[in-house]
Amino acid sequence: MKHYRTGWISDVHLGTRGSQAEALLDFLRDHEFETLYVVGDLIDVWQLRRGIYWPQAHNDVIQKLLRAGRKGTRVIYIPGNHDEFVSGFIGHFGAVEILPRDIHTTADGRRLLVIHGHELDTVIQNIKWLAYVGDVGYQLLLKLNTPVNAARRLLGLGYWSLSAYVKKSVKNAVSFIGEFEKEIVHYATSDKVDGVVCGHIHSAAIRMIGTTAYYNSGDWVESLTALVEHADGHIELLTHRLPLPGAKAPPRPAELEESPTPTVAGTTEPISVASGV
Repeated sequence: MKHYRTGWISDVHLGTRGSQAEALLDFLRDHEFETLYVVGDLIDVWQLRRGIYWPQAHNDVIQKLLRAGRKGTRVIYIPGNHDEFVSGFIGHFGAVEILPRDIHTTADGRRLLVIHGHELDTVIQNIKWLAYVGDVGYQLLLKLNTPVNAARRLLGLGYWSLSAYVKKSVKNAVSFIGEFEKEIVHYATSDKVDGVVCGHIHSAAIRMIGTTAYYNSGDWVESLTALVEHADGHIELLTHRLPLPGAKAPPRPAELEESPTPTVAGTTEPISVASGV
């Protein structure tokens, strides 16, 4: 079990077939936090309105977060656009605190604005019907991930995300991500902060944009990433690796005694980031 001062996860999209809930459970079993931010889109209400999909692993994620809160972790839930209904319930609810945004102070004294990020998405804010259409197309790509990876398993290959590949390959999508990063950093300067932490675009990153640190926690659909703060204030981006086909899962701790769920084994490794951020 690795201990961190702070953790940030976002865009889990429980309620969709693309959500890698079991991988997130593995990550949460291996990492504990003094403060854990859930930075939006934990539950995908957009998809649930089209049809109910809620396997046991999705329920286990909710229970795991609540259990972490009961054991002393400060759990802060900042709603996104796919779970915007939660924004009507600001305040303390048992072990979880729901906030529209927050200012986090790191161990080395830096102030970071924490928001989901849809506030800066002009499509979400001004042309919501187009956002819904885009979401339908995105869910189709996620569904295609299943047969693609079934074929890859037969060939002895590891997991690969078609939807992530398409998003990174399309010029307009790449341009949108770059503009989003610049705009959200510009937005954060009004709060006189040293950096901003967000999610929303499913594109994990740590970088400096001008004099402002930009942190994106990624997602638990494609990239399986989280941000963590060490005791000295250093922030690192971790990525959870799914096992190769045929790999044996390690014994699972008997911690989800209320509703046991089969586990997906994996390892969590840091990815390279710019020094000094």
